[in-house]
Amino acid sequence: MMNSSVVVPVIDVQSNNFKELWPAMVLAFKTSSFIALDTELSGLGARKALLAESIEDRYKAICHAARTRSVLSLGLACYKKLDDKADRTYLVQVYNLTLLCAEEYTIEPQSVQFLVQHGFDFNKQYAQGVPYDKGNDKASVWQTETLCGGEPQGVTMRTLFVELLRANKPLVLHNGLIDLIFLYQCFYAHLPEKLGTFTADLSQMFPAGVYDTKYAAEYELRFTASYLEYAYKKCKLDNSRSVAAAQDGPHVFLEFCNYTSRMQSYVDYRPCTDSHSCDGPLNICVQFSAYGWCPSGPSCPMSHDTDLIIRQDEKSKEDKRQKRKRRKKKKAAKQEGEEEEDETPRDKKAHMEDEDKDGEEKGERKDDEKVQGKFTAHDEEMPSGEASAAGSQTEPGTKESDTPQTHEATPDVRNQGPKASERKAEGGTHRAGFDAFMTGYIFAFASIRNAGESDSWIPACANKLYLSGKSVPLHIAKSTFSKSSRAHVTKMEHVCFRSVMLC
Repeated sequence: MMNSSVVVPVIDVQSNNFKELWPAMVLAFKTSSFIALDTELSGLGARKALLAESIEDRYKAICHAARTRSVLSLGLACYKKLDDKADRTYLVQVYNLTLLCAEEYTIEPQSVQFLVQHGFDFNKQYAQGVPYDKGNDKASVWQTETLCGGEPQGVTMRTLFVELLRANKPLVLHNGLIDLIFLYQCFYAHLPEKLGTFTADLSQMFPAGVYDTKYAAEYELRFTASYLEYAYKKCKLDNSRSVAAAQDGPHVFLEFCNYTSRMQSYVDYRPCTDSHSCDGPLNICVQFSAYGWCPSGPSCPMSHDTDLIIRQDEKSKEDKRQKRKRRKKKKAAKQEGEEEEDETPRDKKAHMEDEDKDGEEKGERKDDEKVQGKFTAHDEEMPSGEASAAGSQTEPGTKESDTPQTHEATPDVRNQGPKASERKAEGGTHRAGFDAFMTGYIFAFASIRNAGESDSWIPACANKLYLSGKSVPLHIAKSTFSKSSRAHVTKMEHVCFRSVMLC
């Protein structure tokens, strides 16, 4: 198996460097081909309400969570397609913003436990988190920005979100309905009461399209499982195999900026390595294999190795293919025997060898089905089932240098970064920035299927959000029966006015 390990530089953004990194983030938005996003939340409330049969009821439950909980960190991955490079080569810049809501909010023990297990530093969040207010804008926000002319003195999380809207790039998320609802409430305006109004607002906020990679993994790529880490590693593995086999068609290549020594203090170099465990009986956690989440967490005695899970899924798929092939061959032999029956004496048995083989095949099928039954029970991702990113841990983020530098063109280019002894390691793996990177990679890989259509990305997945337990997605569109919310109309007037002023 080809080694497709990659080291991803993640720039840690907090209150003490937010203004300094502002110009770089805004420039990354404007020059990107698409932007991937992920959030870490303080909680979601009752899980049963999040899976209500009625989508309208589901929306109301998530809205309640967004009004009472908060976004703890925001991950942004800006992918810029390099037209002068071979295939689909992207320059990737990843930011992890640690945030602090200025209002009271609920934080759930389950969420705290999950985040702490994956290295989230609550001390740093409360000491250095970038502050923000939820709901509608306060009057002073736009006055300050106008007086400052958009210079760093007037920047806030809300104005950064406005810059994201002004960039007018495709927005990519994974299982993104919850993310979008929280983004709207925390950085944009008060959420509308009706789902139709919310989707109408989104269609105007992101005219370049919204893409959900969980929906793409299930309905476009047709993966066995679709939780984030699984989909990312499967895409990376398939891409590496395609490159190694010198197959025709475009492939995904990545490049990262070469950060200066001054900015090294902001950068977390996050390695994502591949598992190369020997084959044999695999004690894989069925719960984690299906959802990318296990209630036992690190104490679970079963394996949570996504590489092993993918390998077992591929083996099960190949076993199924071989079984179909044997059945087809047996059926053809049976038909041939019936055709020759008239020429065969009635007291003589024909094709004794085939009958023996059939008996052996039945025994083989039972063994195959036992294996498949254990390792192919993948179902939909649980709402609270955050995927644990592959890699090591992190600390403060960083800003890119003025001149991005090219790295070796492997399927996933490695950024060497500082020496291993200098890398930070906090002991967790789950961060919004790296999750955003994985989300963007899945989108880049899935878009290869439409490589012949310029600027089409993934037409079949445009403006469709995955809905747990539903066979159809939520469409982001303004219907003839829905109007935009008043808060959205007011906000867009300010956004468009400033865009004209800057021009």
